[in-house]
Amino acid sequence: MTQILKGAPAAAALTERAAAISEELQKAGVMPTLAIVRVGAREDDLSYERGAGKRCEKAGIAVKNVVMPADVTPEVFEKTLADVAADPAVHGILLFRPLPKHLDEARACAMIPPEKDVDGCTELSLAGVFTGSGRGFAPCTARAVMEVLAHYGVELSGKRAAVIGRSLVIGRPVGQLLMRANATVTTCHTRTKDVPAITREADIVVCASGVMESVGKDYLAPGQTVIDVGIGWNEEKQKLCGDLRAEEADGLVAAYTPVPGGVGAVTTAVLALQTAEAARRQTA
Repeated sequence: MTQILKGAPAAAALTERAAAISEELQKAGVMPTLAIVRVGAREDDLSYERGAGKRCEKAGIAVKNVVMPADVTPEVFEKTLADVAADPAVHGILLFRPLPKHLDEARACAMIPPEKDVDGCTELSLAGVFTGSGRGFAPCTARAVMEVLAHYGVELSGKRAAVIGRSLVIGRPVGQLLMRANATVTTCHTRTKDVPAITREADIVVCASGVMESVGKDYLAPGQTVIDVGIGWNEEKQKLCGDLRAEEADGLVAAYTPVPGGVGAVTTAVLALQTAEAARRQTA
């Protein structure tokens, strides 16, 4: 029988870890604080902001919402972001992206100190993921994949992993995290020939291409664990779905994460945990 790897139990465990760190810091007079920087009012940003706020509240983490209009000038935006970055009471920064086209996103990311970059958007944070230096943090979704695997006791050492997708948000960083856990990783992308032949040979498959319901039974094999990172709205079926055609995985693979209710449910818990960890590092 195929096991459904729901995100809620993993998220609850991560929230407890974050709360324990927060409680320890508050006893020492430090309130872990996350600054959420938002430009405009995109509905997906607002939804994530609400979820992050609720999760941080459960973890004992304060949230500072920094909101600017969509037409904010580059000068005002950069001054505001610089003030947040320099604020010693702020331990973590989440910058919603993409930014409006008139703002320099690469420059904005570079303004965030890596020790406060709890969403892994800066080059120094990503370098830390690749080198294992411990500086900065992994992108929340990439770490969420690893936390789900750890929560359900999926063995990684010596296993073969295939990652479909090579973005800096998930594909490449999760490949590095899997490799750090001693898995042998193959990264598949748009120029990879015969992706199904590669994924069928893997023990763990991470679907992170962002192409809805693109991974079917021809990509899968018995005994696999499949982590679906994609999420989108299927107009025809009137439902949220991921990269995986779940009905084809069910009964074939050993386990897979559902959409919704899988990896996405864990990302805000990772954000809270990384904020607590950032506060601990900065006050050590």
